[in-house]
Amino acid sequence: PLRKNNVAAVAAHPKAGDMSRINAIHPRTYNEARTIGEHFRDGVPVIMNLTDLSDGDAKRLVDFAAGLVFGLYGSIDRITNKVFLLSPEGVSSEGGQGDPTGQNPGQNSSD
Repeated sequence: PLRKNNVAAVAAHPKAGDMSRINAIHPRTYNEARTIGEHFRDGVPVIMNLTDLSDGDAKRLVDFAAGLVFGLYGSIDRITNKVFLLSPEGVSSEGGQGDPTGQNPGQNSSD
């Protein structure tokens, strides 16, 4: 009998999404983190406006976004106190207020 080779499909790193658009998301609850993640995962830059969230939920979403951009090799820039730009890999931004976690690049919190 003929045997078929069992070969696992390997997904290539997603290409940058539609660079002609940026998604502006104004979440009202932490539950909207999934929407932010899906757009970013598709390679589309996301402006995350957290002004309608409590300070606690806003911090949770910033922490979520920091993990998201780390895992997908992107970057995060603080635009204002509660507005952030999430840029996918290969997309650069200028003029932000720096690292939203308050740390310098390459510095971890145990230093």
